[in-house]
Amino acid sequence: MIYKLLTFIIFLLLIVSCSDTYTPKPRGYFRIEFPDKEYVDYNGNEPYTFKIPKYSYMKKDSSEFAEEWWNNLVFPTLKGKLHLSYKRLNNNLNNFVEDSRMLAYKHTIKADAIEEQVFINNHKKVYGILYEIKGNAASPFQFFATDSTQHFLRGSLYFNVYPNKDSLAPVFDFIKKDILVLIESIEWKN
Repeated sequence: MIYKLLTFIIFLLLIVSCSDTYTPKPRGYFRIEFPDKEYVDYNGNEPYTFKIPKYSYMKKDSSEFAEEWWNNLVFPTLKGKLHLSYKRLNNNLNNFVEDSRMLAYKHTIKADAIEEQVFINNHKKVYGILYEIKGNAASPFQFFATDSTQHFLRGSLYFNVYPNKDSLAPVFDFIKKDILVLIESIEWKN
């Protein structure tokens, strides 16, 4: 009898001691493999030219409101698009600059901060501002570039995924360099 009771207690202790409490792993994100940075000249029919990454391609904007020289720089592996809209200036530079600022600051509702980076290249006559919108905003980067007399180019980056600043932070950092190269390499055609 004691032998059976002792066996039962040992068996019961083994069962109780083997039951671990389940602790879930913290949520993680997929590792993203980025392509090597290599740039090519984009020189289409538009009144502007610049460098774009080899892992992207230019596609004509097909939306119903698109105008003549509007394009999308598509990043297929990163599910992103840089919408590029071009306007000819006709003594209306202030209107376009203010519209660009307003469109960038529309993201204030979701943004943690908006940082502005000014670009001035007197040699190429390219002047502009890059807006870096931090937080869970729909568009992490917007910019405009102009020669202040004839040309005005505006860009806004969007991803085809739900905005999550933590999981997309490496992608934002990666594409920011591409946008900087694009802005710094803009040249206007006459």
